[in-house]
Amino acid sequence: MDAMSDFFHDAWGVYVTVMTLASIVACLILLFGFSSRRVPMDDVGTTGHVWDEDLVERNNPLPRWWMWLFVITVLFGLAYLALYPGLGKFAGKYGWTSTGAYQEEQATAAAIYGPALEKFLKQDIPVLAGNAEARQMGQRLFLTYCAQCHGSDAGGSPGFPNLKDGDWLHGGDPQTIRLSISRGREGVMPPMGAALGGDEDVRDVMHYVFRLGGRTFDGLRATRGKAKFDTLCAACHKADGTGNKSIGAPNLADDIWLHGASDAAIMESISKGRKGSMPAHEGFLDEGKVHLLTAYVYGLSR
Repeated sequence: MDAMSDFFHDAWGVYVTVMTLASIVACLILLFGFSSRRVPMDDVGTTGHVWDEDLVERNNPLPRWWMWLFVITVLFGLAYLALYPGLGKFAGKYGWTSTGAYQEEQATAAAIYGPALEKFLKQDIPVLAGNAEARQMGQRLFLTYCAQCHGSDAGGSPGFPNLKDGDWLHGGDPQTIRLSISRGREGVMPPMGAALGGDEDVRDVMHYVFRLGGRTFDGLRATRGKAKFDTLCAACHKADGTGNKSIGAPNLADDIWLHGASDAAIMESISKGRKGSMPAHEGFLDEGKVHLLTAYVYGLSR
């Protein structure tokens, strides 16, 4: 973190500086103040603390070697504060910041990998997806930036899409994948429990969705659920339940369920709604890396 970058007034910098130095001086005064009076070894006395009946804490003075070790530690701390940030607005002799260190690392990486990224940037995504070297680099980027949510094998988990199955909320063409990576996505399924009228009505809609997806369903419930689906759900998921990629509405006519396929999970999705977020990566990934990631993700389902 950059020193004092989050404080809105210079007075905070002065306060931190004064309190830091005052604390160091107070520690030294305390150390030498309590060590100035020497007590004869035969008249040490105790602190009054006793454990296990006969384990007594005696009031021995600190060993000299420990005292000077503490002094050396204080001197080291003062030297550090003179060289690096730690005293309010004072940046230290070296002017080090975490932002500067990050930018330096990025510049070094760009010098090393820049030529390769520039070469790949000129190739179309479908062609690049079949390039072994590009896929290897894309996999390393994926493991660094994407695996935390989608898994190291890109198989996803509840609430995080599987990128290998060919089912895409927003579309699986190269341009759409690039847009998802660079700009991110926001998905919202509004809670429909109150609008539908209660748990039994939600269950009716669930059975109609089961019918759409070819699962075992209750015929009577599915018939009742269709009317409610057509009124409240078809606007996003379409009348046939195949979804709408332009708004990220899932296809309900297949057997792929982002938040789980159990009755309880589907009931919760309908009744309480869902909210998902795919963060934008264009702020910290340059065009070449986004291009490589797009090619890697594009090739996962092919």
